Amino acid sequence: MTPPDDFQTHTPGLTPFFAVADGLAALHAPHVEAVVHDLATGCVAHIANPMSQRGPGDPSLLEGFAWDASSRVIGPYEKINWDGRRMKCVSIVLRDGAGDPLGLLCLNTDVSGLDAVRRALDAFLAPAAPQGEVASLFVADWHESVNRLVAAWTAERGLVLDRLDRAQRRALIAELQRRGAFEARRAPAYVARLLGVSRATLYGELAALRAEAGEA
Repeated sequence: MTPPDDFQTHTPGLTPFFAVADGLAALHAPHVEAVVHDLATGCVAHIANPMSQRGPGDPSLLEGFAWDASSRVIGPYEKINWDGRRMKCVSIVLRDGAGDPLGLLCLNTDVSGLDAVRRALDAFLAPAAPQGEVASLFVADWHESVNRLVAAWTAERGLVLDRLDRAQRRALIAELQRRGAFEARRAPAYVARLLGVSRATLYGELAALRAEAGEA
């Protein structure tokens, strides 16, 4: 992906980890996405085998990320991808020669293909009592919130995101607008990528929805 115009240069010490990310993604392709987050800029510095509709320069959204100075490996934890697929993730703290944190290498593994196998096994094995959902470590990650909203909306209607017609797409945009999904600075561009439309098209739909609301 091409970095946005306002993308800041990444911390030089992170560059050697880009090859590590590329190697891990290549070894486990096509099921693993490897993302290098720059703690200094708060942006994605590098991404290999992108599955999450993000690219270099996009915000990392690490505010509230639960780790301390002694952390080495964080997780595994679960996230939901933009298309509803379940991801098993782990984050590795990247440090400089002095031991100071520079960034995070996040490995996101698509495990949705194993869900059918798990359901079949659950039919024969008594599962443990369900536990409450573990809170995401990325508490400020609006990507995750948008992904969950989109996944829930399409699942409730038996729809597939990349097969929505214009009316269905507009209804989804209206629901996202109602839920405040476009309040984050880069959210409209992110949603446009999810829907496979241009930002101009998305802004046009939002303008039309606002106009209709004004007429009501």
